[in-house]
Amino acid sequence: MRVFRSHRRFGLAALGAALAIGLSACSTNEWGFPYRVGVQQGNWVTASQVELLNPGMTREQVRFALGSPLLTSVLHADRWDYPYFYRAPNGDIEERNFTVFFRDGLLARWEGDEQPTLQPFQIAEDLVERSKREREQLELDQAREQAEPGEIQLIPGVDFSTITDVPPSTDPGAPPDEPDAVPQELM
Repeated sequence: MRVFRSHRRFGLAALGAALAIGLSACSTNEWGFPYRVGVQQGNWVTASQVELLNPGMTREQVRFALGSPLLTSVLHADRWDYPYFYRAPNGDIEERNFTVFFRDGLLARWEGDEQPTLQPFQIAEDLVERSKREREQLELDQAREQAEPGEIQLIPGVDFSTITDVPPSTDPGAPPDEPDAVPQELM
């Protein structure tokens, strides 16, 4: 009977330890959650939008330039706030604030953090183009490494055997594969 109780106690202790390890793993970012969604809130205001602002603009003109404000207050009717918050999937946080102030219904001043020069879709396009250029350069480097010694391969996939040793025509108006016209002396 004692042997059975000791095995049961050991089994319960092992089960408790396994549960503790399993539950602690769920609370970290390392186990169980392979993807986390980025959280974006607020107004994305660019530097070019801020450049559109001029003192004396109406509320409608400011709304056209910057978009509708995220925060307006009944207690501060002459202040519009344009906050921006982004938490990346890796946990990095980006925050920006921009505020415009009105006096007598007209734009008096504005203040805030430095705003980005590009919209998010423009940043993504720039990253895609940069990635394409890097991939093309990598493919070109790999093709050069695979070329036999002494073989010159400037562009992968181009057949240089079609190039002839015939000097090119100096007459831009001459049809292809015709010799140059004999120059005539001017009198």
